[in-house]
Amino acid sequence: MLGAPATVLQIGTTYTRIMLGGNVVIVMLYMINAIFRGAGDAVIAMRVLWFANFINIVLGPCLIFGIGPFPELGVTGAAVATTIGRGCGVLFQLSQFARRNGRIVITRDRLGFDFSVMARVWRLSTTAMFQIIIGTTSWLGLVKILSKYGSTAIAGNTIGIRIILFALLPSWGMANAAATMVGQALGAGKPERAEKAAWMAGFYNMIFLGLIGLTFIVFAESIVGIFTREPVVLGYAASCLRTVSFGFLFYAYGMVLTSALNGAGDTWTPTWINLGCFWCWEIPLAYVLANYAGLGPRGVFWAATVSFSTLALVSALVFTRGNWKRKVV
Repeated sequence: MLGAPATVLQIGTTYTRIMLGGNVVIVMLYMINAIFRGAGDAVIAMRVLWFANFINIVLGPCLIFGIGPFPELGVTGAAVATTIGRGCGVLFQLSQFARRNGRIVITRDRLGFDFSVMARVWRLSTTAMFQIIIGTTSWLGLVKILSKYGSTAIAGNTIGIRIILFALLPSWGMANAAATMVGQALGAGKPERAEKAAWMAGFYNMIFLGLIGLTFIVFAESIVGIFTREPVVLGYAASCLRTVSFGFLFYAYGMVLTSALNGAGDTWTPTWINLGCFWCWEIPLAYVLANYAGLGPRGVFWAATVSFSTLALVSALVFTRGNWKRKVV
């Protein structure tokens, strides 16, 4: 028994080291996929992820349980399978660059350093990174508020949010597509087409998320019941899923419009919007609703709904003003 914590620590350390060792592969995988999407070829980016995830899914059980000729690596096998799958995805990406009839063709005479372009990419990427940090830390702030109400509240929140994040994956893809269309239209000198593409993507996203949200609101308990039978946890999870789903119509436009602003090169505006809506609005509102309005954990869920809806409204207001059309990347 005394050795159990040490064994768990050793396994976790090995897993983490392998995953960190594959960070270069992860960066290349998503960076090259962004290049494909920016060139208007999102299909290849999708195929790359299918290929990488397929290898991961097949190798995972083999390396974890030692099926057939594969060694039994336990939890470490999951990390190895993930790294191999992503590495194969990168190799597939590089093979697409070698094609002479592809959308993107790399030739030796075009290879070199363009420091002005590198500086612009660095400027845009650091701002986008800050956007992600703002969103991530805001969720940590909500979990800190929830921790006062015990592990059941945190478990319910985790289940509800995981279901929501899975449902939002197609919407993120649509938002990325909107960013690509806006960037290409502005590059072609057609800002009106860029604006039309963003609003159209937002409308289609609203229809999709509206249907998903209605399903979650009506069948919240049944959906959450797939993942837990603990009554208290199920109650919190269903409340989280149902409450957050009330704002799906707003999220649909908010996701697309903030991505469209990023695609236009106006990365600072979404950053300030995220900072205001999440750090300055969502976390204080969650604290007040949970602790002073008597809502408890449900106050945190409502704060998330209100803050994301606020983000959508602010993003729509900024987008309609049209200052992003004059941005030069």
